[in-house]
Order: sequence, then C-alpha cells, then structure tokens
Amino acid sequence: MGYTLAQKIIKNHLVVGNMTAGEEIGLRIDQTLTQDATGTMAYLQFEAMGTKRVKTELSVAYIDHNTLQAGFENADDHRYIQTVTKKHGIRFSRPGNGICHQVHLERFAVPDKTLIGSDSHTPTAGGMGMLAMGAGGLDVAVAMGGGTYYITMPKIIRINLTGALTDFVSAKDVILEVLRILGVKGGVGAVIEYSGEGVKTLSVPQRATITNMGAELGATTSIFPSDEATRAFLKAQGRECDYTPLSPDEDATYDAEYTIDLSALRPLAACPHSPDNIKSVSELSGKKIDQICIGSCTNSSMLDMLTVAAMLKGKTVHPDVSLSISPGSKQVYTMLAKCGALADLIAAGARILECACGPCIGMGFSPKSAGVSLRTFNRNFLARSGTKDAQVYLVSPETAAASAIAGVFTDPKTLGVAPRVEIPSVFDINDNLIEMPATEDEADSVTVERGPNIKPIPVGKAPARDLECKLILKVGDNITTDHIMPAGSKILPFRSNVPKLSEFCFTVCDEKFPERAKAEGGGLILGGHNYGQGSSREHAALVPLYLGIKAVVAKSFARIHVANLINFGIVPMTLENEDDYEKLGEGDDLLIEGFADAVLGKDKAYLTDKTRGVSVPLLLSLTERQRAILSAGGLLNYTKSGS
Repeated sequence: MGYTLAQKIIKNHLVVGNMTAGEEIGLRIDQTLTQDATGTMAYLQFEAMGTKRVKTELSVAYIDHNTLQAGFENADDHRYIQTVTKKHGIRFSRPGNGICHQVHLERFAVPDKTLIGSDSHTPTAGGMGMLAMGAGGLDVAVAMGGGTYYITMPKIIRINLTGALTDFVSAKDVILEVLRILGVKGGVGAVIEYSGEGVKTLSVPQRATITNMGAELGATTSIFPSDEATRAFLKAQGRECDYTPLSPDEDATYDAEYTIDLSALRPLAACPHSPDNIKSVSELSGKKIDQICIGSCTNSSMLDMLTVAAMLKGKTVHPDVSLSISPGSKQVYTMLAKCGALADLIAAGARILECACGPCIGMGFSPKSAGVSLRTFNRNFLARSGTKDAQVYLVSPETAAASAIAGVFTDPKTLGVAPRVEIPSVFDINDNLIEMPATEDEADSVTVERGPNIKPIPVGKAPARDLECKLILKVGDNITTDHIMPAGSKILPFRSNVPKLSEFCFTVCDEKFPERAKAEGGGLILGGHNYGQGSSREHAALVPLYLGIKAVVAKSFARIHVANLINFGIVPMTLENEDDYEKLGEGDDLLIEGFADAVLGKDKAYLTDKTRGVSVPLLLSLTERQRAILSAGGLLNYTKSGS
C-alpha cells in the first residue's frame, strides 16, 4: 500500500509511535514560527526550560499581531522578543516586514519539511507541500529545544479537484465550498490533501489560501503536492534550490474522498458568525454593507492585491463604504508601489494599512454598531472584529472589490469578463527586515530586555486526590478561543500579563465570569461539541489555569486546545453520554472522587452533581504521556523534570 503526501512526510520525521490512525505519534520538527501575540509566552517558556540554543533547522519570530502601539506594552514585548531571539539563535522579522504566514511562504517554507507555529494558520505553508501545523506556544518552545512534537496520527481526507476556476471565482471560494461540505468539525483528527487535475491550475498563493483556512475545518493540517507550480514560485523567490517534488503514491488510500469541480463553483460567502455558514453571494445580492477589509494571512498575496487593484482601477469606493487594504508583506507592498497598483488602490479611496494582521484580530478598523463588514479573512466569530453586534461575512477579494464599488453585496460574475492578472515571474527580494541571531560565541553578551508588563507564567499543580468544586460555567457548542480569551486592541497588549488578561476571560459569554471564578477559587467548566475551536492561543488555557480551573468537561474538543489544556495541567474529559449535559447546572456543587487516580491511569471517572443528586460517567481519553504530563502539573514541569 502506497503513502499519501502527509504520510510520506510523517514517515520521514517519525520519532515515536506507529503510523496507525488514532494512535499518538511523535515527530521531529524542522522549522518553527511564532508571532508576537503568542511569542512572548513561548519564549518565556523556552527560557524556563534552560535551553541555551535553538536546535531546529530554522526558527523565526514574527511581529505582526500587536503592532498598534497605543501604550508601552506592545513595544516592550517586541523588544523582549527581539533580544531573546537574538540570544538563542532565532531569526527576527521586524514590525513592518509582514504577516508571519505570508512572509514564511515567500522566504522560508520548504516542501517535504515539517513546521509548527504558535498560530493556528501555520498550515498556510501546506500550499508549498510542507507538513505545517498550528500548536500551542509551549509545544513550539519544546520543539525549538529539540523536543519531539506529539499529535494523534491523523486520518487522511482527499479533496479531488477537477476543472478550472472561471472568471471572478477564486481560491477563497474553493475553501468556502469545502467548509460548506465538511463544516467546522469535519476535519478534526484528519489531514486534508488536495489532488487531481485541478491542482495544476492553481498557483502557490491560491493553494496557500486554501490550506490557510483548513484551520477552520478543525484539521490537523492541509497540504498540496509540490510540483512545477511550486518550483515556479520558489524560482520567482530566488529559492529554486529549496524545491523538492512531492506527490502521493498512485496506490495511496484515503479515509474519505470528495470531488469538487472548480469550473462549477460560484462566489460564496461565510455568514455570521461561523466560517461554515455558507451561502452563495448571489443569494445575498443587494444587501447593504458598511465596511470592507481586504488582507489577512488568507488573502494578502501579490496575486490578491493585483486582482483588487485591477478591479478598482479608475473607480471610486461607494461613499457608504469604508475600505481597508492590508498587504501581506513588505515584499508585496513594495512591488505594489513599484508597479503602480498601489496608486490605483489609493485613488479609488482605499485606506492602506500596514503589513500586519490588523482588523482580522480586532486590532483596529472595527465596524460601526451593528455594521455589516465583508472581510477576506478566515474567521468571523462573534465579537472578533471588536464590535460585538457586527455582522461579519467572509468573502473573496473579487467579491470584496465588486461590493466596495457598489455599496451592496455584489456577485462579481455580474461584471462580465475579469481582468487578466498574472503572478510575477520574479519577486522583489529584500530581507533587510529579518535580523539574524547572534552567534553562539556572541550570545552571552546579549542582554534580554523585559518590560514591566511581562509577568511570570502560571504553573500548574498535580491533580488533587478528589476534585470538589463548583460548575463555574456552562457553555454550548463551538465555543472558540475568542470566546475564552478574546483578541482585540484593548486586550492583546496584555498577552504577556496573565493576571491582567484574566479580567477578560470568557467575558464574551459571561461578563461576570472572571469575578466569579476568583471568588470561588476556580472550578470546572462544562462545554458542548468542538470546545476550543479556532486559534492556537494557549492563553485560552493559561488564563483559566490562573483563575483556578482544574478540569473541563465537554462533548468533544478541538485538537490544539485540548493539547494546550493538557500542557498547562487542566484535565480534559468528555461526557460518555451526551444527554448528561442537560443534567448538570451552572453553579452546582460537584465531586469527582479518585480524581488523581483517574488522571494517572483510568479511562473513566464519575462526576457527582451534589446539588441535583445525579452521577454521570466521564471519559479520560489520554495517552500515557499525557497522563504523566497532567500528573506533573503540566508540560513545563514534566520537561524540567527530565521526563
């Protein structure tokens, strides 16, 4: 039996375990990346492990999230990251150089290699044939120290692409169609592999858009073959030497297969407040809009920007619409300026933002009250934009540009023939904003600078013999990390200050939660399906740990979040019978007898609701390694003990 794309890379990087779907495996990691919203914690953890020098082939720290400097906090964190990476052998991408995933695709992604990043959209590099996965910052820190990265051996889902995209239909519409088919839980425990004749019609930037939003499927990662389109992109970036062909074996087998005819696709939109709430743009045609944002790591490539510029050239943005555009990298921004496309965007009335994540994470450009915002981004979770009652839709650059001119939702296919836009055959190469680290001989002379906003990392404790606490919060299905630990310009500056950050925990769901958790000394959280979907931000585990949360019970968990819970010593358990969710009430007094023993070696525990007089069985689906981590009070304790 032959191997798929992912299986080939896993086989060549396998350190622990067997390639049997559902079993835990450990991988050797070639590259890592961090960004500044998660990077500070990752590097504090790296320092705490006592490792002097990074041991990966390449590690890069990017500044792209917290670039709005309304106070000293973000600037201090940037200086800390700049100095700590210089000391420990990590490259530093300065503010203004661009969004981590766009820059990494341009300058560092290599086919047939492994990459983990402390950002859930790290699978963007899968568009280059790389096994690229989002992870918690502590997992990234361990990998930088030469440690093994553990995942569950994924199933493989094949998406067979046929035909070719028609005018005004783009890669964004492809991934929205996949989300329509599979939903936000459809990729959990799986790698999404793209194949078929239609793949050959897609450039690397188009493929990267598709793999980027594979994160919204809950997938371990998504990946395309490395072929002549990959070689052409690498050659244009002056990196043809990094090219390696990668394709699945002809007799490779898949756990599920779907076929999408690219020529049959039409422009699509994800409606509020979930990336899988899909409708055709034609269904929404005529709906008034207030704001449009073009950019983010999903759609900020040179191809995307040139397409939008061509559509806006000689036209004016509708007076009722505010349009922002964020180029994905300094390379893209520079080339737009040199070719004149930037002037076309400005002349049309676009507001040009810096090369950063910006509005995607609520860092500025929030919509007006109850405003309708079309965004070429990857997430439209409730309140993520910074405006709680905003209606955010996810669309392609083509739909965004057409709607910006009309002032209402507009199907771009009604415009006739699309302008011809070609990806450049040669890109402008200037890595002057990527700082190389000090040499090993120079490292001792580097002083790491820490601002007053950087506070100590909360450290977990071994589980108590019995767990006796309150059900401190009960929430429903598809609770995202944005619900647990919101983003936005008011909150992100405190990512290195967990005590301050705790004031915002779960406030999207319950404004009184932080106050109640502190008063009760913590407790247990009950959730529905897909608890913790979305971002890789480990703060969604770190902050509950600080607030005293000992365990989370849910119907099911998202992959990265359950790993983060374990990393910080919070025990994840699932309901054996989903109907038992209704038997438990917020504020009830709970008891799990033999809690520590269950964590150490049992597959089942019993939760007694003393208030209601009921007992429900819970499942502990943990590996021996995970049990050891939880028994040590978290991965940091486990790693420092030499386990």
